Amino acid sequence: MNILFIFSFWLILYIIIFIITYIWNKRKVKKRKYEAIGEMNYLIAKFELNKKRINYKKEIKVISALNSLIISVVGTLVTCLQLPIFLQLAIGFVLLFALIYSLYEIYGRHLYNKQRREKK
Repeated sequence: MNILFIFSFWLILYIIIFIITYIWNKRKVKKRKYEAIGEMNYLIAKFELNKKRINYKKEIKVISALNSLIISVVGTLVTCLQLPIFLQLAIGFVLLFALIYSLYEIYGRHLYNKQRREKK
């Protein structure tokens, strides 16, 4: 496959998913339904973050970017593989869960360290 085609496919997919997830989460922040943002609930619970010190407007941009990156990378890689569909799905699920866990773990640790530094 052509590298330019793969990159443009990834970029278009990334932009579309970012816009959709950003608008979706932005509506929740405007209505002050912070509990409805599942990713933030996971990070707050796992890393024991202080809800009052979280800037939700900034965090939805990062969460939207993370979700877009995860979905677009998995989608692009799986569609580029010349394998039977069941193997593509299996690889996609494994890669999806691995990226979700690792990227949210890194971001959660970043938020935890940031709040800990601000506390001092």
